[in-house]
Amino acid sequence: MIHVRRDKEIYDIEGGWFHARWHFSFDQYRDPNWVSFGSLRVFNDDRLVPGVAWPMHPHQDIEGITYVVEGRFRHADDLGGEYVELPAGSAQRMTLGSGAWHSEQNASEVEPMRFIQMWILPEERDLPPSVEQKVFTREDRTDRWLPIVTPKGGDAVLVHGDASILVSSLTAGASTTYGFEPGRGAYLYLIAGAVSLNGEEELTTGDAARVRDEDTLTVAASEPSELIMVDVRPAT
Repeated sequence: MIHVRRDKEIYDIEGGWFHARWHFSFDQYRDPNWVSFGSLRVFNDDRLVPGVAWPMHPHQDIEGITYVVEGRFRHADDLGGEYVELPAGSAQRMTLGSGAWHSEQNASEVEPMRFIQMWILPEERDLPPSVEQKVFTREDRTDRWLPIVTPKGGDAVLVHGDASILVSSLTAGASTTYGFEPGRGAYLYLIAGAVSLNGEEELTTGDAARVRDEDTLTVAASEPSELIMVDVRPAT
């Protein structure tokens, strides 16, 4: 089953120095139909104006995942670590287990920055706070699903939860097929472009889809397209 969610149905907020689209209930946005999907609790498409930093703020018992869509992302926290600025296509995980403060920042003084922030619910509470980040290129994800965050880590960023995050950059006319393990589904977001899902549903820029009870998902692009997908085990 594929449940398409159109761009206009996703909560939109303009804050002056930031613009965001919140897919699941977050802050003042409350929707009982969109609270979470499996272990995916938050999915925010955020934009920051040049030179701005989201104020330092605390969290606990979440795996905070950042995927950089445009610009350069800079991270700060109270753990004392030093981190390189991340270009578009990169991913970061911050384990906020027992509690930590952090800040998302636009590293450029002249260019806007866009990132997708996801919260994955961890399988254990009170984990030691930590950060891992990796740089991936457009070539890495061209015409294929590239795992950028998985519970196994390895070439991907490690997450302490039951979810995998994949991205794809499809050229016009290309397609890619993803096979689901039994009992699993996904939340897919079309960052840009135009695609079809299993030859049935058509998505354009800003649309999303909740996928469950499908053995495979074939995504075919009619124009250059950028996608991100979170593989989870949906609640029954």
